[in-house]
Amino acid sequence: MDHKATALVLGGVLPAILLGIAGIFQKYSTNGGIGTGPFLIGVGLTTIVVGSIFMVVEKQAAVSGQSAAFTVLYGLVWASSTGFIAISLSRYGGQISQLVPLYNMNTLVAVLLGLLIFAEWRTVDPRKLLVAAILIVAGGVLASRA
Repeated sequence: MDHKATALVLGGVLPAILLGIAGIFQKYSTNGGIGTGPFLIGVGLTTIVVGSIFMVVEKQAAVSGQSAAFTVLYGLVWASSTGFIAISLSRYGGQISQLVPLYNMNTLVAVLLGLLIFAEWRTVDPRKLLVAAILIVAGGVLASRA
């Protein structure tokens, strides 16, 4: 398998499967009565363990001030969004089958920001991106109304 295919499997297919499964565990957890704070702390502690394993396996522990700052910002944004999902599930009876298609429209936000911030617009086909965006929005709307 070439580097591009490997990147797509490791960075796209496997996370899609794992994040889909994670949504199920999040629903089980919130249905079990865990508070949002303890839920996020449990996820954070687990992240420490998994991060330690990756660090040992990859033999990569490089950190710069800038990378640390962006990592903290990522954690802040990710934990906040995960907390909001947990609140929706536990307090407001949110359905994972409806929420996941909606919050995975984050793809559109990431694509737009990638196009603007990293100038990725130079290397993509805008027609294909537009079709993909329309399908993502349509899927999110349809699933949320199911």
